[in-house]
Amino acid sequence: MEQLRNELLEHNERYYVDEAPIISDADYDALVRELASIEAEHPELDTEDSPTHRVSGRRSETFAPVVHSTPLLSLDNAFDADELRAWDERIQRRLGAGENERIDVGYVAELKIDGVAISIRYEDGELVQAATRGDGRIGEDVTANVRTIDPIPTTLPEGAPRVLEVRGEVFMSSDAFEALNEWASEHGHAPYINPRNSASGSLRQKDASVTARRDLSMWCYQLGELEGGPTLTRHEDTFDLLRDLGFPVNPEIRTVDTIEEVIDVSLHWQEHRHDLDYEIDGVVTKVSDLARRDELGFTARAPRWAIAYKFPPEERTTELHDILVSVGRTGRATPYAVLEPVFVGGATVERATLHNEDQVEAKDVRPGDTVIVRRAGDVIPEVVGPVLAARKRGLRRWTFPTTCPCPLESTLVRPEGEADTRCVHPECPFQQQGAIEHYASRGAMDIEGLGERSIAQFLDLGLLSDIASIYELDFDRILELEGYGQTSVDNLRTAIDDSTRMPLPNLLVGLNVRHLGPAAAEALADHFGHLDRIVEAATADDGVDRLAAIDGVGPKIAETVCAWFRQEPNQVLLERLRAAGVNFEGPEREDVDQTLEGCSVVVTGTLENYSRDEVESAIKARGGKAPGSVSKKTIAVVAGEGPGASKLTKAEELGVPVLDEAGFEHLLETGELP
Repeated sequence: MEQLRNELLEHNERYYVDEAPIISDADYDALVRELASIEAEHPELDTEDSPTHRVSGRRSETFAPVVHSTPLLSLDNAFDADELRAWDERIQRRLGAGENERIDVGYVAELKIDGVAISIRYEDGELVQAATRGDGRIGEDVTANVRTIDPIPTTLPEGAPRVLEVRGEVFMSSDAFEALNEWASEHGHAPYINPRNSASGSLRQKDASVTARRDLSMWCYQLGELEGGPTLTRHEDTFDLLRDLGFPVNPEIRTVDTIEEVIDVSLHWQEHRHDLDYEIDGVVTKVSDLARRDELGFTARAPRWAIAYKFPPEERTTELHDILVSVGRTGRATPYAVLEPVFVGGATVERATLHNEDQVEAKDVRPGDTVIVRRAGDVIPEVVGPVLAARKRGLRRWTFPTTCPCPLESTLVRPEGEADTRCVHPECPFQQQGAIEHYASRGAMDIEGLGERSIAQFLDLGLLSDIASIYELDFDRILELEGYGQTSVDNLRTAIDDSTRMPLPNLLVGLNVRHLGPAAAEALADHFGHLDRIVEAATADDGVDRLAAIDGVGPKIAETVCAWFRQEPNQVLLERLRAAGVNFEGPEREDVDQTLEGCSVVVTGTLENYSRDEVESAIKARGGKAPGSVSKKTIAVVAGEGPGASKLTKAEELGVPVLDEAGFEHLLETGELP
């Protein structure tokens, strides 16, 4: 117990004061829960100064101290639905509800913003002081820096309460974080680790002009001291007051009646957390009835009337054992980390990408380091950076290898002006396998049963050599292999036969032409209507200009497409595919009015009468574009069921009309907004 307490106090110091944590939030939470369980088993050893009873943090000596008028407390945590239900039961018992009775208190569910808690005090309508949480009782004076944050008003409108203390979370949006890292790269600085740490560091700058350049934001969620204001009876009244006074209030706040609705909201945001343009790590639920809150009261560390449902961690720390290089279907050599296995983002991770040579250099991760590993949703795990405070002495910088790890040991080359290093040997087995895997993948020719293991085995046995050899497979030989029965071989044969009828855009993607993705492949197929006409244009003297002029292609893609089709081995490959009966015909063009010519329409959510592909096809068939994000060029956003909140917010900011499905169909037919 004593060891855990000391360890937690050290982590508090590193996180809140030094801003150099050496473990992830999830690891810290696990230590707190372990200590709490021991104290529950041995209450005689529990003490009031335990980290489980105190607000984490301590103010830095860099800033003047500010004593909070009312403590700025932490929140107790729940990590699953049962713990939320248990909290709800405790609420009912404390309020005196009988065994089969429920007292209606109402709940408000708010997003738990991954930022820095702040308290801002106004007197007679003027911002007079802003302070961080600190230890909950004494924070740091960051008034000058907070004045530079655009969404935070420095003067309140007439009629504002005489004294108003607003509490909320200062954060850095994903776009602002990306811009900060672009600036760091341009100026030779190491990349910033994550938006939360960047927001904290930006808020604690000695020079307020630095804070002003960091594009911080804020969501307000609570009031502290209030004097001379309206009488508030429910938590929702707080938000109405804050909005009226010009404060930013998160649009995703939900008022619900039961704990089951709270659980639904929490699980929804656990799944959709990446739809937002800012980081969240949970959902905070509060009792809405303010009088009931007074009855429930506080512990030394947290209010009893609120709880935070914490999402499963997407960042953890672990040891980096080694850095190796893999070679993909285009010859790109990608460094990756070999890790001590760690459970993060819902899966055990042993490998994580390091992207390219420049990223390894900028992050300066070294074998033997303790590193931060991130896995968000279905995104490939990546190493965010090293925990420098935990670095052992004598660890050497990693240098990029000069030879390919394939048996040919060919030279790795980094073309001038490019970020990627490549193996240029045409017979590199890693490239051969990757190219065949890509051709057989769902996004290309969708050959079910021809997966990574089968391809590797067939290559080793000489049954495969390139994508055209898929249609030359010796099925009798495969039937003799261990693990292949008549049914599996027949299914593979059928899948390969079916692939010959796939649309031309899928074939173009499957050819593994660098930079040629689904959108550009579809643009080429639509424009030319047949692969032979694409080849004819690409091999002409003015081929690059002809292809680059097609909407959705552009110069970079045009150059690589022309280069690919001009190579004799690739021309031979195409003839083998033709002989195998692979479809070269493009899609039939719909004879419909070009009502959306040149217009961008963004679709979010699920429509009743259209699949995602059908929506995009309908827009493009009428000459329009269906980009994935809202911009000034967007003429309308079509919102179905379960729309992305960030897209709707962006549409509102830009004044872009939001249409339902009926409005979308009207737009398709007439080209006019309803």
